[in-house]
Amino acid sequence: MILSGGLEPDEPIIKLVEGLERVVPIVQVQTGTFETVKIVGAVKSKIYAENKSKIELAINTFEKYTDTNALVDKIVTSRPEGMTPRMFQYEMVKRAKQAKKHIVLPEGNDDRILIAAEKLLKQGIVKLTILGKKEDIEASLKKLNLEIDPANVQIINPAESPDLPDFISTLYELRKNKNVSFDMATDLMKDSAYFGTMMVYKGLADGMVSGSINTTQHTIRPALQFVKTRPGVSTVSSIFFMCLEDRVLVFGDCAVIPKPTSEQLADIAISSAESSIQFGIEPKIAMLSYSSGTSGEGEEVEKVRRATELVKTRRPDLQIEGPIQYDAAVDPAVAKKKLPKSKVAGQATVLIFPDLNTGNNTYKAVQRETGAVAIGPVLQGLNKPVNDLSRGCTIDDIFNTVVITAIQAQQ
Repeated sequence: MILSGGLEPDEPIIKLVEGLERVVPIVQVQTGTFETVKIVGAVKSKIYAENKSKIELAINTFEKYTDTNALVDKIVTSRPEGMTPRMFQYEMVKRAKQAKKHIVLPEGNDDRILIAAEKLLKQGIVKLTILGKKEDIEASLKKLNLEIDPANVQIINPAESPDLPDFISTLYELRKNKNVSFDMATDLMKDSAYFGTMMVYKGLADGMVSGSINTTQHTIRPALQFVKTRPGVSTVSSIFFMCLEDRVLVFGDCAVIPKPTSEQLADIAISSAESSIQFGIEPKIAMLSYSSGTSGEGEEVEKVRRATELVKTRRPDLQIEGPIQYDAAVDPAVAKKKLPKSKVAGQATVLIFPDLNTGNNTYKAVQRETGAVAIGPVLQGLNKPVNDLSRGCTIDDIFNTVVITAIQAQQ
């Protein structure tokens, strides 16, 4: 209802409106009736590509009030066999929403973290704990004009938390045999990365995402010290989900182990295959090298060859090829020439690099040259999910990493 000419209704009418079961939106304007009608008639409710907030609101409203499963059953007559980037990202968000896990973000003094947090909470994907001084975070939220629902987020200053004494004692007991004194444990636990990791260890949060300000080492070290690896896993490694134009590939390890041994490469391959299954990608593993099949020799080729055999022995259910060159792994035409009998060559989905130098440079080259979205690094092998961000990460990177962490926490 629009009241033109600056007119206000009489008090009995206002009380009548206030007594209605449904709220009636009323706007008062100073312009006359004719001019007001012209202005209203000129309003075009269009959504453009740059209207991200409108798009998110439209999608969230549709999902909230529409039985999408029933709709899909009515209109979908065929389903694609592959996994496109859009399908992958949509399915990730959908799966994360199903459980709404609790994720801790230790870097509350980073504006990117706060913007991503608002986006995550508005879509109802997770519950959050943000670490930092409450007054500083609230000031940043006000400055950035962000609205965060207090029902789904808590802000904690580690130095003032009532859990701090218990966290210090726990860290001391866990690390006293590693020459960590009580005073050292006190200092460490006031650090947000240690505090956040201890929340995960204690079950007060389901996972942690850090690294927008802190280094990879600073993020991973506390997880290695007391969260530790899952039973049967001896190597913590990482993967990137590379969302190319027409498919999603898994790259590992591109962030953690500089020069893996054959045994570590086998661990990385198995963990990466399990991660790909977890996120709906059928694993076809390519153990990359500068040689394909039996065509080359050398220490590095032999390392990859031994790793391939270890995987075949430990996990005969997995499809794997190695050593194999990148082009033979992903290009069917090249694969026909180099490894015509291989069931993996030309259609690999999980690519394992022989060392960190190769993996890190390759993922960045692919990302920059093709415009691919690189989601990660996603850590694998830990008892509970802790994931690292790049210090150059975007808001979308933070959003995607939190979503992946929430899905990992469902296992």
